[in-house]
Amino acid sequence: MSGLTITPWVVGNWKMNPMQANAQQLIQDLKQQLKQNNIPAEACRIGVAPTTLALLSTQAQFSDAASEVFTVAQDLSRIAGTGAYTGEVSAELLKDSGIEYVLIGHSERREIFGDSAKVVADKVKNALAAGLHIIYCVGESLAQRESGQAEQVVLEQICDISTVVNADQWTHITIAYEPIWAIGTGKTASPEDAQNMHAKIREGLSQITPAGSTMAILYGGSVKPENAVELAACPDINGALVGGASLNAESFYQIARAFAQTK
Repeated sequence: MSGLTITPWVVGNWKMNPMQANAQQLIQDLKQQLKQNNIPAEACRIGVAPTTLALLSTQAQFSDAASEVFTVAQDLSRIAGTGAYTGEVSAELLKDSGIEYVLIGHSERREIFGDSAKVVADKVKNALAAGLHIIYCVGESLAQRESGQAEQVVLEQICDISTVVNADQWTHITIAYEPIWAIGTGKTASPEDAQNMHAKIREGLSQITPAGSTMAILYGGSVKPENAVELAACPDINGALVGGASLNAESFYQIARAFAQTK
């Protein structure tokens, strides 16, 4: 139970949204929320993950925000460096552009685009080699949960990357637990269920690395202002990976505020 010593993270994953004009308005609205009632970085770190097209413009627009807002890439290539790989964006290109954070292993990448454990591990290895900080996503399907495999599946996903993470690199990784059945469905794991899984994740991490006791573990799965306070009160839930609610500046701000005030 180490949550109270960990600065929470609240990251908005915009996924394949929104159109440019709406994205600019969303950024301005969030900046206004932060100007009116600032959230210090030491209380809660805030990040947004726009489309690749919008990474640099989003970063530039947040440069004068009242609170620091980190720009997070939604994914990266399994191929390192540069070369003849049409459509790919490597870890090195992200780093060269000033992008320091990246999501890896999101369930939509695994389920829709076929990112295997090997592909995910390659991405993690490349990101760490380039000096990026990773938000590594893990989670189980409804069928896996109902069959009693949830903990096994999640811990295996963590073990999938353990062979490519050096001992001193675990501090560059944040875990995001996202039960697949709760993403974009309006359903959410109960705070008790989420806390139990987070505690298991922390236990598993602590068997792999001494950093496990202080690593942030975020919850993702239909996080809303209405459930954020209850989730934030759980000792091993150190923030949130927010989907749909992050497309509304006030909702996203309220979620960040909940974690900033509770932790």
